[in-house]
Parts: sequence; structure tokens; C-alpha cells
Amino acid sequence: MWTLFQIELYKIFRRPRTYIAFAAITALIGVVQLGLKVDGKEYAEFVMADFNSSFAVDGNILNGYFICYVVLQLLLVHVPLLIALIAADMISGEANMGTLRVLMTKPISRWEFILAKFSASAVYTILLLIWVAIQALLLSMLIFGTDDMFIMKSSYAVVIKADDVFWRYAGAFCFAALAMTTVAALGFLLSLFADNSIGPIVATMSVIIVSTILSTMSIPLFNAIKPYLFTSHMITWKEFFDLKVNDMNEAIPGTIQNPQKLWNSAMVLMAHIIVFVGAAGIIFKRKDVLS
Repeated sequence: MWTLFQIELYKIFRRPRTYIAFAAITALIGVVQLGLKVDGKEYAEFVMADFNSSFAVDGNILNGYFICYVVLQLLLVHVPLLIALIAADMISGEANMGTLRVLMTKPISRWEFILAKFSASAVYTILLLIWVAIQALLLSMLIFGTDDMFIMKSSYAVVIKADDVFWRYAGAFCFAALAMTTVAALGFLLSLFADNSIGPIVATMSVIIVSTILSTMSIPLFNAIKPYLFTSHMITWKEFFDLKVNDMNEAIPGTIQNPQKLWNSAMVLMAHIIVFVGAAGIIFKRKDVLS
């Protein structure tokens, strides 16, 4: 299986479309960083407009930690499409090229084939997020420097000390990797049902869009299913940037306000990955490969 996994990984990074995702991320993050470098002062004033009359924040608000938070909120909405370009092509792409039937003549089990394919797409997903971390966090820290992190929530503001931020990003990126791997697992499952890549890619994004709408709509009819939709848990990485407060309403460094929510969301995402990949294995084992 290890050899098969290496072959699948080689196939992924041999395709030009693989590098489209890395180039797109580089361009998007670069545009945001350039815009904030040029007009960052005006943006900072806009962010602080509602708070200037209440209190003052010392230091550089527009630092690398804040920039990364802004980039993640913008980018993690679009990354699923870039992941679907590869994950939804893993099986359907072989069928489209007519090589799937040939591969089934090799002395490997269908489960090994499925696990090797999915593992390769999961590695691609993780490498893509590592690239996001390098561009959005490390490069932003280099360009904008570091300072305390100021975040505006819906009804309050959070200030996190500079020495208490980096580990939160490490956790946030790990959680984002789990969320994006769920997207990869969905695209991988849907790739079994078509002989070309377009259908599974469109289907994957359609499922994500519909699920996201259901996750955000406050309608009693859909409230019962919200906790079971993986899209309801994909933005839980933000919990890493909420701190507990003491009796004097002062933030407690090194804490997370709701760690149980992070744990529950991680379990839901893991369950979806297991179900998607397990279903893919069962379906493919019973599938008549004709292409």
C-alpha cells in the first residue's frame, strides 16, 4: 500500500491543476497583504470606529497575527473548491482516462486502492494548508511584525497578548486541516459516481453550499439537523481565539472559552470522514469497473 500511496501522490503533483491551487492562494493572500500594507491605516480606523469612544488600544493593531485572522476568514471559504479540484478527480479521473479498469488488474485489494487514493488526497489537502500557514501567518509576521492581537466579535472585542497567540494559530490550522480533509473525503466519495471530473467537483461544491445555507439559517425546521452537518463545524477554529474571563471580566491568558465545543466539532468532522471514506470503500468494492 505504501508504494501505491507514493504513486498516487506522484500522480497528484504531476498534474498542472494541482499547482493552480497553490498559485491561487499565493495570489489571493498577496493581494490582501498588499492592500493592507498600502491602506492598512484606513482599515484599522474602520475596525476601531465603534470602540474608539469606549477605550483605546495601544500598539500595532495591524500586525501579522491580525492579518492572518483576516486572511483565514476570507480564504477558508474558497479553499474547499481548490480541494475539490483534486479530491473529486481521484477516481473519476482514472475512469475518464480509461485506466481504472487496468488498475484493477493489479494484485491489490480494492480497499487498499481506496485508502491509498484518499490518503494521497488528504496529504495534498494538508500541504495546501501548510502553504496557507506559511503565506498568511509567517509571511505576514515578517511584513507587518507582531503585537497583541485585537479581534472584533459580534458583541464584544478580544485582545490576546502577543506571547499567547502563536499556539492558537497552530491549533486553528490543525482544526482547519481536519475540516478541509472532510471536504476531501466528500469529494472523493462523489468521484465514484461519474466518469469525468466536472460532475463530482460541481456536486461537492453544491453539497457544501446547500449545507452551509442550512447551517446558517435560523429556521426551526432545520435546527434539528444543524449539529450533524459538517459545515456547521468548519468554522469552529475561531474558538481558539476566544478566552475565558475571570470575575472581573479580565481575559485569562492561555485559556480557551469553550474547549468542549472544539472537541465536539472535531469528533463530528472525524465521524464524517470515516463515513465518507467507509462508504467509498464499500461502494467501490461492489462496483463493476467498466472504464
